[in-house]
Amino acid sequence: MSDMHSIQASEDFSKARGRAFLSRIQHFLDADKDRLLSFSDVKEILKPKNETYRGMRTVSIDLIVGSEGRYRDFTKFFLPKADHLRSRWERVDMAHLKDIILPPIQLYEIGGVYFVRDGNHRVSVARMQGTESIDAEVTSLSSEIRIDPSMDADALRRAVVQYEKDLFYEKTSFGELTECDDMDFTAPGRYDVIYNHILVHKYYLNERANGEIGFADALVSWYNNVYKPIIDIIIEDRLYSRFPGRTPSDLYVWIVKHWDFLKRKYGVLYSVTEAARDFSSKYGKDRMTAFREAFAALARRIFGGGR
Repeated sequence: MSDMHSIQASEDFSKARGRAFLSRIQHFLDADKDRLLSFSDVKEILKPKNETYRGMRTVSIDLIVGSEGRYRDFTKFFLPKADHLRSRWERVDMAHLKDIILPPIQLYEIGGVYFVRDGNHRVSVARMQGTESIDAEVTSLSSEIRIDPSMDADALRRAVVQYEKDLFYEKTSFGELTECDDMDFTAPGRYDVIYNHILVHKYYLNERANGEIGFADALVSWYNNVYKPIIDIIIEDRLYSRFPGRTPSDLYVWIVKHWDFLKRKYGVLYSVTEAARDFSSKYGKDRMTAFREAFAALARRIFGGGR
């Protein structure tokens, strides 16, 4: 009987490896769709402020979407990606075949989904065997963002950016005050930067004013006299074309930082137009390279099924 279990476990692993290979072929134009989420990457995106021990839970296998340390070893659906995983995987599978109860796995929960802290092979075998749930010791991390199990890292990043945009627009009435709805970023944390820019602008306005200038008036002044002129330069000179995948608002943040550096180096009269062009020439891609990268990204979105 033991030999039969051993043979079956070997066949199960080979079948799992075959499915992993097919999945890799299926997603070769968009590898992110086949990639298991890294817990550290997700923490970097969501920046949870605290964690709470939840104890023992029964967790749906479908809600386990990533791993703390073994995310490179398995596909998005926990199929083994390499033969060196065989020995341990087969031992876990044999325990399953023999109805041997294994210790609970350890999971982190964040945004409604789970990441394996310990027990990656057990999750892989459970998925392969069609198990719907698994016992786990759970620690939860706080997050305002709900994660859909189908999300890859880029989709999660976009969800966080959209959440931050909605919060910023609601908190500041930015859209109503400026009639601008296209201040968009490709990375989290940028709306906090913009908020600080407005506060700094408000500070300098109040230094020259007789009375206190309110936040709303400072926001409109910053938009008309700082943000919009720089965005106009970026668009008129098509500087964004040298930074594939980035928005004009992304470039605004980088150019302002670069402008501050150049003013400290060459004096306060250094113009923002010169700073924008200097930033583009130093850090932007040449037009042909940028075009090829943009075209490749478009092809991945089209033939990879979009995002």
